[in-house]
Amino acid sequence: MDFRPFLADLAEVLEVEPSLLTDDSALDNTNWDSMSIVSTIALIDEHFSLTLPAEAFRECSSVGDLITLIRGKLEA
Repeated sequence: MDFRPFLADLAEVLEVEPSLLTDDSALDNTNWDSMSIVSTIALIDEHFSLTLPAEAFRECSSVGDLITLIRGKLEA
């Protein structure tokens, strides 16, 4: 699955350069707040037709965690 379009949009939400966004990028080092979580939920729905509750992001501390979460839900 190609996550590049999602990551490009996520970089915009997080207000970082897309080239700086990696699996290891810590969400705490970005604009990760309640508004960006809501925007991320919308992006996931748009890109993957998957609806996740805000609570699902509680354990996510990096971009890689987000990708793992999405992959896990898609494979379920």
